[in-house]
Amino acid sequence: MTLKRFYVLLLLAVCFSCQEDFIPKPKAFLRLEYPTPKYSASHLEPLPFTFETNALAAPITLKLLHAPTQTYGLNIDYPTLNGTVFLTYKAVNENNTNLENFIQDAQKLTLEHTKKADEIPAYPYENAERKVYGLFSEVIGNVASPAQFYITDSINHFLTASLYFNTKPNYDSILPAANYLQNDMKHIMETIKWKE
Repeated sequence: MTLKRFYVLLLLAVCFSCQEDFIPKPKAFLRLEYPTPKYSASHLEPLPFTFETNALAAPITLKLLHAPTQTYGLNIDYPTLNGTVFLTYKAVNENNTNLENFIQDAQKLTLEHTKKADEIPAYPYENAERKVYGLFSEVIGNVASPAQFYITDSINHFLTASLYFNTKPNYDSILPAANYLQNDMKHIMETIKWKE
């Protein structure tokens, strides 16, 4: 076989060996599905409020914190989503002098994310029947905490919540889990009932 004949056969083999056209795969997103939330009431003593939590969450960790007024920390862990909702309850003092500071601190925590956030939409919340007033903030972008809220009855109680993931912030990667947990946070906010 001559070299010329070899090249002709090689060229024919290459031309006729691929019958199918190459089609690139379209861009797609990872499909993540989470179970439908099943909520139940949480009555934790000695907390001065109740709320509903998702069955997907691990048992709640409650800590008594040392502060000038009655203060509690609650951790609601979601092991399958690698995230935690941190709640902090603070009692408002008799003459309401600390309420304004509590609100400013909660808003300051949200505003600290403005350096890395693309947008921070805030949604006021009010339920006059249960005396629950507050603000829910969604922090869009590669930030440490993609959602926060604070609520109060303006007289005795103040509660804040922040969502954190146990991973490096990457908005696109955590978005499905963040959306799911933001809905849980909104449900907590909407089901708060003060005991007094």
